[in-house]
Amino acid sequence: MAKILVIDDEPDILALIKNILQKDNHLVTTVVNPEKILTSEFSNFDLILLDVMMPRMDGFTFCKEIRGIVDCPIIFLTAKTMEIDIMYGLGLGADDYITKPFGMGELRAKVNAYLRRENRERRSTLCLSGMKFDLSGKEILVDDKKIPFTKSEYNICEFLARNQGQVFSKDKIYEGVYGYDGKSDSSAITEHVKNIRAKLAVFELLPIETVWGIGYKWK
Repeated sequence: MAKILVIDDEPDILALIKNILQKDNHLVTTVVNPEKILTSEFSNFDLILLDVMMPRMDGFTFCKEIRGIVDCPIIFLTAKTMEIDIMYGLGLGADDYITKPFGMGELRAKVNAYLRRENRERRSTLCLSGMKFDLSGKEILVDDKKIPFTKSEYNICEFLARNQGQVFSKDKIYEGVYGYDGKSDSSAITEHVKNIRAKLAVFELLPIETVWGIGYKWK
């Protein structure tokens, strides 16, 4: 089951798509006017189906505006079949397109294929606070640029990020990162956090918050 956003100015098309995708137990949200969607809502969705030809704001313009804040797949719904239009849309950050009129099987197959791929990728990546954690490579990237964290700095970031919103004392962070057999002491956490903040400040990111008298949390 996935959360899917469908944007199209034709209510009949929206109703059809919702009916089709609900057969696979997906939670489908339909929207006629993309300008009514709040930026904060995009993180709720696993995939977006976006019509190209809309009167208020066309799909190309909308895709360009949201691609920087949305990391889920975006699939265009388009009646346009000219290669130049398709290439333009993919160049804006869309992942694929489905040409209208489409068959029920084609829509379900394409949507579910992208969702399966996303599920595989998310096992090894974590996108949070404008940062991308490469969990297998133990790296953090911002705008595809690797942040030069030490091993300890990376591990502290991953530990806090995986427990976003939860407050940890320096002792608990040390224990979570190094285990009970660490060779140092929890006072090192303060210096590591200082260095992490300095490196992230270059990107105007401040995800680690000090909770006075207790410790730190990832906002």
